[in-house]
Amino acid sequence: MRGMLSPSVMCADLLNLFDEIKKLDNLGVEYLHIDFMDNKFVPNITFDTNMIKSFKKPMKNIKRDIHIMAFEPEQYFDKMEIGEGDMVSVHFEACDDPHKVLADIKSRGADPCIAISPDTPVEVVNDFLDEVYAVLLMTVYPGFAGQPMAPKSMERLSQLKEIVDKSGKDVLIEVDGHVSWEHCGQMRQNGADIFVAGSSSVYGKDYPLDEAVAKFYELVK
Repeated sequence: MRGMLSPSVMCADLLNLFDEIKKLDNLGVEYLHIDFMDNKFVPNITFDTNMIKSFKKPMKNIKRDIHIMAFEPEQYFDKMEIGEGDMVSVHFEACDDPHKVLADIKSRGADPCIAISPDTPVEVVNDFLDEVYAVLLMTVYPGFAGQPMAPKSMERLSQLKEIVDKSGKDVLIEVDGHVSWEHCGQMRQNGADIFVAGSSSVYGKDYPLDEAVAKFYELVK
């Protein structure tokens, strides 16, 4: 199985957003990465719940990859119309009871994922491997695009891959943060399956979008 792509809509052409989503859909991209922030768990705000709900309209085959960087994430599920076909990540650090929140996501027909920030030991995922579709490993500190990769991210990715493999569970690994042309190939070798691509690769200035997507898939095949 080749690596899967989840371009970050936060880095897209916001003035032509629905056209951009259609273009990614036509290019065969698997996911659209959508960040939601509450200005509490992280000191930033991106798209509101109505906008995230509206992203469904131009989608045919591409799926929403909703990354909720917020305390009590379950309060937003209805407003986002989370359901079948969605992949939804909530942060271990932001949930009082992550098991309950993940079960809520699954009950709606969506794929539940647990996200961990750079300072969280990767070993915490052991408690969730029976419940999740994927683990989202943050390779930058959540909240802002354009950051350098956090120290030891590649080592943490390898450790996470080893944990998943030893468990025998069919759990994917997603990486988010400075997923650049320089780093994406090594991330693939170290165990990443899904790549959140933004300003350091797919949405950089070096290539038009279709060429950038093709180049990325070649690097993570």
